[in-house]
Amino acid sequence: MAMIIRASLALFSRNSRCSKVSCKLSEIGGGRLFSCSSPLFTCSVTAAFTNMSPPKKICILGSGNWGSAIAKIVGNNVTKFDQFDNEVKMYVYEEMIDGKKLTEIINTTHENVKYLPGKKLPSNVVAVPDVLEAAHDADVLIFVIPHQFVKRVCQPLAGKLKPNTVGISLIKGFDLKEGGGILLISHLIKELVNIPVSVLMGANLAGEVADEKFCETTIGCRDIEIGRMYRDLIQTDYFRVVVVDDVEAVEVCGALKNIVATGAGFIDGLGYGDNTKAAVIRLGLMEMIKFCEVFYPGSKLGTFFESCGVADLITTCYGGRNRRVAEAFVKTGKTIEELEKEMLNGQKLQGPFTALEVNHMLKQKGMEERFPLFTAIHQICLKELPPPGMIDCIRNHPEHMGNLGSYMT
Repeated sequence: MAMIIRASLALFSRNSRCSKVSCKLSEIGGGRLFSCSSPLFTCSVTAAFTNMSPPKKICILGSGNWGSAIAKIVGNNVTKFDQFDNEVKMYVYEEMIDGKKLTEIINTTHENVKYLPGKKLPSNVVAVPDVLEAAHDADVLIFVIPHQFVKRVCQPLAGKLKPNTVGISLIKGFDLKEGGGILLISHLIKELVNIPVSVLMGANLAGEVADEKFCETTIGCRDIEIGRMYRDLIQTDYFRVVVVDDVEAVEVCGALKNIVATGAGFIDGLGYGDNTKAAVIRLGLMEMIKFCEVFYPGSKLGTFFESCGVADLITTCYGGRNRRVAEAFVKTGKTIEELEKEMLNGQKLQGPFTALEVNHMLKQKGMEERFPLFTAIHQICLKELPPPGMIDCIRNHPEHMGNLGSYMT
């Protein structure tokens, strides 16, 4: 920036028509403003600025506990970089809380009292109840809604976004396709709104992120420059970002770990200990890797050792909502839907629904027996198999029934 100023002043000092130029540089909210008494100088500076990108506008689509925790990070980070506009819009599904609109509560108290109570959001995070109003002028869309609602949120945006808008999905799950297949959520978003979509997955329990307890996360992005932009937008000293290009494997890890965590919750509900849960985690990881090998060939084994893989799996199996609700499912005999209302304040559980989607595809392709843990968890969620069936599943898992000859020589 200083080089542009000096060059312009030097030009005018040689121009006989401009014997004197007065110029002022001032800071306005992270951007920079020039004012000058010379029209020629103003034109020169204006021309220089036309080649610079305007600050990127950010919109967060979703305001649950995870969406609100991310809004806390993003709202603080945009003020630290000139490449971002200082205002962050957050699409909020409108609800009435004690007679007041949730958006009005957020915009006046700077707190999502329903989904992230007790945590203050930056004042530059603005809650908007209309999805098109929130997103139409955004340069970056952050998708963080339950995967069951992706179509409902994205369809109004089709053909209404800016040409160079990019997106990043924090959504864990799949979408069912006709014919028995499943579609990654990032691919579904791309189909619906025609923008490139990266993904973010990791061992990131929303409450701990909001409390600013240290954690890691993984961003899957094939474009280096866009990946750097996301890192600037999301990384903090307590929320560390690693960017990899194995996008599909990152996203699959984020979806499948919720199935395994549901199984871990069943084990807790049955009263078995950490040894048994460790067996579920290990076998679950094996099936996650096999799933990627079968359906997303080319995935890198190393991706499973990033935060999106084994770290997220362990965290979710010990501390996540899928584990907690699955434990209550066994102990109380209530349905998943009843427990969602009681324990999650109405938020949707991802594990059982993802198990349904995965089983739909496995059944269509005749592969249920190749993924016995995923299959058993799905059957228990539907009450087609009693919870103790989990023990028989892991006891008789193919990993335990193979020929040991090659290991004993």
